[in-house]
Amino acid sequence: MKLRILGCSGGIGGDLRTTSMLLDHDVLIDAGTGVGDLSVAELTQIDHIFVTHSHMDHVASIPFLADTVGWMREKPIVVHATAETLAILREHLFNWKLWPDFSQIPDPARPVLRYETIEIGVPVKLGTRTVTPLPANHVVPAVGFHLDSGRASLVFSGDTTTNDALWQHVNAIDNLRYLIIETALSDRERDLAVASKHLCPSLLAEELAKLRRHADVYVTHLKPREAELIMEEIGSRVSERRPQMLRMNQVFEL
Repeated sequence: MKLRILGCSGGIGGDLRTTSMLLDHDVLIDAGTGVGDLSVAELTQIDHIFVTHSHMDHVASIPFLADTVGWMREKPIVVHATAETLAILREHLFNWKLWPDFSQIPDPARPVLRYETIEIGVPVKLGTRTVTPLPANHVVPAVGFHLDSGRASLVFSGDTTTNDALWQHVNAIDNLRYLIIETALSDRERDLAVASKHLCPSLLAEELAKLRRHADVYVTHLKPREAELIMEEIGSRVSERRPQMLRMNQVFEL
């Protein structure tokens, strides 16, 4: 099982892309702007999209993906998200005002998109792969994901702030190898981090102190205006874990 990082920035510009990851060739974990760098042939192979939450930097490519390749496929693309997130997507995105309702076209019996509800702690099996939603603490209903090949696991926090419930799940993963966790803002914007339910380096240090498993830690979702500062602050606050900045096109093998 391979996870390729298509986008991991908290913004756009130049070579920056927002959150999106490709699991093997057929599964997206979030669908931010990084999905747009895939070829049409690659896009046609995507059968599943697992969505952490409804914010645009995590779902922006779903409408374009559906419109581009829906007519080239024989089966729907399945969007996996919580009931709350699916309700938001239906009401505010696929509503015929911002974008057509691709769960109804070309007709309800043969839709381009199909929705599947996920629940925290309930695994979704895709062959030998397992994707399990994990708790997240954000300003809208949100989850993270535990990806398990059987041999090794990777946890992606999604957008979150202080979140004791997450660590209860993570510390129970025997084969944990990688942790990808957000830190969107620097400590000088700690008040904004708290208000927007993101992490900053001081909050990240508090969260990582709850991690009881050994894992390589990667930091994602840094706002471009202060990415270097964020990593400097992380280095001084959580040096024992040696967190690294997540990079586009990085590949994790599990």
